[in-house]
Amino acid sequence: MSVPTISDTFLQNQVHSIRRQFPALARKVNERPAIYLDGPAGTQVPQSVIDAMADYLRYRNANHGGVFVTSRESDAMLHEAHAAAADLLNADDADCVFFGQNMTSLTFAISRSLARTWNQDDEIVVTRLDHDANVSPWVMAAADAGATVRYVAIDKSDCTLDLDDFRAKINDRTRLVAVGCASNASGSVNAVQTICGWARDVGAVSFLDAVHFAPHVRIDVTEFGCDFLACSAYKFFGPHTGIMWGRRELLEELVAYKVRPAPDDLPGKWMTGTQSHESIAGTLAAIEYLADLGREAAGDHGLSRRDALSAAYAAISVYERQLVLHLLEGLARIEAVRVWGITDAGRVAERLPTVSITHDRLTATEVAQHLAERGIFVWNGNYYALQLTETLGLEPAGMVRIGLTHYNTIDEVDRLLEEITKLP
Repeated sequence: MSVPTISDTFLQNQVHSIRRQFPALARKVNERPAIYLDGPAGTQVPQSVIDAMADYLRYRNANHGGVFVTSRESDAMLHEAHAAAADLLNADDADCVFFGQNMTSLTFAISRSLARTWNQDDEIVVTRLDHDANVSPWVMAAADAGATVRYVAIDKSDCTLDLDDFRAKINDRTRLVAVGCASNASGSVNAVQTICGWARDVGAVSFLDAVHFAPHVRIDVTEFGCDFLACSAYKFFGPHTGIMWGRRELLEELVAYKVRPAPDDLPGKWMTGTQSHESIAGTLAAIEYLADLGREAAGDHGLSRRDALSAAYAAISVYERQLVLHLLEGLARIEAVRVWGITDAGRVAERLPTVSITHDRLTATEVAQHLAERGIFVWNGNYYALQLTETLGLEPAGMVRIGLTHYNTIDEVDRLLEEITKLP
């Protein structure tokens, strides 16, 4: 992919203009502007996404495959959405991208199909760092097939994967390796290209969860070398829709659990039932929002969508690193707070702008409630990263998760830090 040169200050200079595209960011709580730091559980959406969904429902709301005008217009939108999703993932075949209710549902579906090919002599590998949507579907599928589950350990000191343990868990009996591109709790970025290579060396299938990765860093299924990858549009400024990509040969040879009239060719084979077309229209608009951001960042409105997405993520990565470094520096000055994850500024490229903390006197719920009353939205608990919180001994209280995205500002980070220092 071509990545145009992007100014390190582009988003810093343009963030307030970008924020005006997101209606939710104008909300106030107790007469103060709300601060949305809940992005890892679902980002806010620009007006263009809202408009696209309303436009679909108003003018071309129809089921798939009809001969009349609204159905044909709806199908044209769906075709373009597949192409846009392929651009987002840097996939060379749009028919290998399909949509569903959410990443969890899509993963359960593909796990059931893959499990038909396993037996009691086989093994699968999952990790202690992953969201449970990339653990339980595989564990349950393995139980159905009688296969053995291997769990990869973590380094508790910085909430990263133990890569030596990971490599040791993969062997000639391994049939599946499932890992996240990044932790939705600690923000740790995983060496997925290396891990997928290990899986490929023993003939195992690799499955990547890119849900938390997608708002922050460019996805590239070609570079990753994976066999499957899933993400969710509501984490990258779109509606609640899941997206999955798979290698054509696997999608064609695996048995899909579907009704008989459904097509046997791609992508329809894996598009179970009638889809939420309005949500797919919103997903298309979210991808176009990112592409337009990239064209602005590159100063080139003629960029292809794929190259524009590369430019957008280049700008986002630079700006979000500035935000998370500012946050980590501020948290380091608060003695009562512990950060669970990478804190070394020299390793900022190994993490996303997602930071989980605990307080030495207050529970995660108490901290989150204090901030909520002051219009600052953060999550508390385990955020479905149950393997991690259990391993760290943090159940049942969990942690407080602060999730920054490119529409957040340094001023918002400062206000958060100020309120944390005021905790009783």
